[in-house]
This record gives sequence, structure tokens and C-alpha cells, in this order.
Amino acid sequence: MPANLPPQYYELEREYKAERDPRERLRLAQELLRMMPKHKGTAKLQADMKAKISKHRKALEGGEKSHGARQAPAHDHVEKEGAGQVILIGPPNSGKSSLLESLSHAKPLVADYPYATREPLAGMMMYGTVQIQLIDTPPISAESFEGYLSSLIRNADMVVLVADLATDTMENDLKVVTELLDEKRIILKPEITEEPEDARYCYKKTIICAHKEYDDEDGSRYARLKENFDSFVIAPTSILDDDSLNGFRKAVFDGLQIMRVFTKPVGHEADFHDPIILPIGGNVEQAATTLHRDFAQKLKFAKIWGEGKFDGQRVQGDFVLSDGDIIEFHT
Repeated sequence: MPANLPPQYYELEREYKAERDPRERLRLAQELLRMMPKHKGTAKLQADMKAKISKHRKALEGGEKSHGARQAPAHDHVEKEGAGQVILIGPPNSGKSSLLESLSHAKPLVADYPYATREPLAGMMMYGTVQIQLIDTPPISAESFEGYLSSLIRNADMVVLVADLATDTMENDLKVVTELLDEKRIILKPEITEEPEDARYCYKKTIICAHKEYDDEDGSRYARLKENFDSFVIAPTSILDDDSLNGFRKAVFDGLQIMRVFTKPVGHEADFHDPIILPIGGNVEQAATTLHRDFAQKLKFAKIWGEGKFDGQRVQGDFVLSDGDIIEFHT
């Protein structure tokens, strides 16, 4: 049976063979595997590529030795935790690390010199009772782009591009970031309305963080930022202003397009400490499935409390929920 591989596959294969950076080779191998049609004609190709991916991972994790020394551990994957994984990217000294420190219990190295962040660091940001994972990353500039960043960005649920309102080079610095990402086939988008036609490309939902807002005394840099990113959500922030940080938390939560649903055991008060997290548009059956698949199968009906609903309204599994609803399951 013929493989029937698309033309883009052969272009990407040439890049893979020419690439020398081990982390980028791993990413390209993963892209090649994703691009392969899944049928009997590609079974051997799939097996060969999976073996290559495994080999690349072992090498990056230090499983293989080079000239008698273990290689540095890979940073191209951070295990997802919480309701969503959000990656902070930006130019040197834009304030990503200070943001992470202010919004979580993480303790990144915060310094007034560029390139202080050398590897990714994750921290958990709270929005009400919802935990959202933030990842601080090394800066992106014409002189520096860590090879593993492509994989981290592609894997994240959302991107926050941090703009430094304290510097006159803000526009050019951001242009360098977006152009480098374009070269890596990562396109920052205000909304993802469709998948790219070319499987080598990756569209990433992005919001803009206008950081150090108090240093933009006349508001001119913020105005230019709005012009350059007119379709994007822009969240002004300062580590000196709790209200702005709360606004950033809400912008991130809204950007993830998720909602909170609280459970109420029969005969008891609602539990507001550990909400069920669902995508916008999620229904009762999906909420039940997050507790346990068997539980969802046994569900007879549910009662709902929430804005615009009758208290204790009886609903079935296909009933669409809203953020903040309280649900009582009956089996």
C-alpha cells in the first residue's frame, strides 16, 4: 500500500535531516510523526519515527553519553498541572520572572540584567479557587532563542507575550520575538478559529501583557502596543498594583475559555473549594465524567443553581452549564 505522504512531509523531512540541534530534531521528528497518514502503508515509517523520537528523548534526558559525559537534561516539556498551562514569553528584561514571582509561590531569579532566566520555571497562579500553571522562560532576542522553547510553546494551552512598557525599544523587541516565532512556524493569534492548512504550522492563542505600566508615564507606549496588537486582549500590569495583577488573572482565565462548576452533595451545602473545570459550553454529563466515567453512566438527572436559572432546576445530561453554576448529581 502506498504511503501517500503530503508534499509538506518531504520538506519537513529535509529540515529534520539537516538540523543539528538535538531538541529541534526531536520536535521535527514529532511533527513528522503527526503529519503521517495513519494506515498500513505508513506502519513501518511510523515505527521507525517512533524509534527515532525515543532515541532523541533518551539523548536529551542524559540516557546516552557523549564523550564520557552526560548531556544536560531537556527542558522541552513541562508536565501540565491545574486548569491550564500558560507560557510567558518575551524580550530580555521584560519582567516575566517578576510577574511569576508576584502571581505564584515560585521563586525565579529576578535580576536587573538581561538573560537572568536560563531555564523554564513553573508556578501555580490562583484565580479564585482555580489553579493555573504559569511557565517563566528564557528571553527571546536576536541573539538568543533556546531550542527547546518551540516545543514548550507548542505544548502550552495559551501564550502570554510580555511587553516592556519601560523601554523605548519595546516595538522592535516584540517584532524580533514574533518574527523568530514565525520562522519556527509558531503563529501568535488573538483567537484560534481554524487549524492551519499546513500541518507544520502551529497557531497559539495569545494575550498581551503590557507590563510595568507605571513606567509609561504618558501612555504613548501602551497606545502603540494597542495599534500593533489591535485584535489581541491586552492586560496592563505592575507588580506594585494588586488590581492590575487581579485583572491579569481574569484575562488569563477568560483566555483559556474554561469555566468553574461547583458541586453540591445531596442534602449538603455546595463545595466552593474544589470546582470542576470544563471548557465553555460544557454540559452536565461532561461534569459528571470528570468525577468518574461510571458515575456519569449512572446519572439519572441533576439539579442546578445559578444565574438565570430556577433554584434546584431539574436537568438532564445534555444541559449546557455556565461559569459559577452549582450542580447536584442524582444517580
